[in-house]
Amino acid sequence: MRAAWVLLPVLAALSAYYVYLPLPGAVSDPWKLMLLDATFRAVQQTCHLIHYLRLSHHLIALNYLISTFDKLKSVSSEDVKITDAVFDSVEVRVFEPPAKGDESLRRSVVYIHGGGWALASARTSLYNNLCRIMAESLNAVVVSVEYRLVPEVCFPEQYHDALHATKHFLQPHVLAEYSVDPSRIAISGDSAGGNLAAAVCQQLSKDEDLTVRPKLQALIYPVLQAFDFNTPSYQQNMNMPVLPRNVMVNYWIDYINGNYELAHELLINNHTALNVGQALSFRARLNWTSLLPPSFRKNYKPVVQTTGTAAIVEQLPALLDVRAVPLLADDATLARQPRTYVLTCENDVLRDDGAMYAQRLERAGVPVTLDHFHDCFHGCMIFTVWPTDFSAGVQTRNSYIKWLDENL
Repeated sequence: MRAAWVLLPVLAALSAYYVYLPLPGAVSDPWKLMLLDATFRAVQQTCHLIHYLRLSHHLIALNYLISTFDKLKSVSSEDVKITDAVFDSVEVRVFEPPAKGDESLRRSVVYIHGGGWALASARTSLYNNLCRIMAESLNAVVVSVEYRLVPEVCFPEQYHDALHATKHFLQPHVLAEYSVDPSRIAISGDSAGGNLAAAVCQQLSKDEDLTVRPKLQALIYPVLQAFDFNTPSYQQNMNMPVLPRNVMVNYWIDYINGNYELAHELLINNHTALNVGQALSFRARLNWTSLLPPSFRKNYKPVVQTTGTAAIVEQLPALLDVRAVPLLADDATLARQPRTYVLTCENDVLRDDGAMYAQRLERAGVPVTLDHFHDCFHGCMIFTVWPTDFSAGVQTRNSYIKWLDENL
């Protein structure tokens, strides 16, 4: 009994040490965020152990655990019809609100979920709830793309899946089948899904055979570049919960089928050093000293290596492929993009990716809304249902849907 009284405080202290993280004072629901992050870390560490023991790939194990613990059921709604379909060999989930008597055609959103190109699904409760709420709130047909994931496939297959599903949906006869107005379609996504949405939108703008094009794109804390892992937001938020910098670098390595041994080289920007000729022509397109406002730049300094490792880009050309890194697109491509919404969070390594893309689009003449949240964190928009219900999630989701409602 005496040993138990000694052991319990020790376990409590160790648990508190594992859970506690110093967070910025303005972050929303700090203790709930710490608990969420501790859960993520524990699950990820378990999956890495499974990988080490060669029982399964850690991402396969992680997705299995996500689906196993995905006990949150979608809030039932008799008003939204949810069906699974296949668009050009790509699985999708379609959310259809009931037709209203005063309109024959409805607007629509093609939505691409996040998860580092490796996790989650259009069928998980978090995305199911988001898309259902969008369909109800906007009276819109929402097409949620179930693209294939790492490690089953790597770049460019996720991009191809998103592109093929979107182009299939944009065909006039398919739009007519779902009673969708061809002039009122948006393409949207969060995080890695925002990356795919931006890349698909760029490609659609170049396709001269298309008769229907998106009216809008809406990107939620998108990941848009692997050129510079030392932007101010990467430096400021390198240890932030949910998506620390090293985890984002590993997602990139998995996506482009690289080796984790390259992680350190990427973290110090050796892959885009001044002696890496392939990167020189892109440097001006990602000059955050001119693209970011002073409130984002703060006192951070660029990390530019004089001598780096050119072999990295030769081995992994996707690092400079605009289909994977839409922020590196040329000005002519950006000028063809539709009206754009970009949501960013202060406490997010990807904050500057979104802000730089918004600034480049604006300079190219595209109408842009940059919706920045000072107290929010990466991934917050899908966390709106108990026990992962964050005020930041409801706040960002409502702002996003409001913009779509006003512009679509």
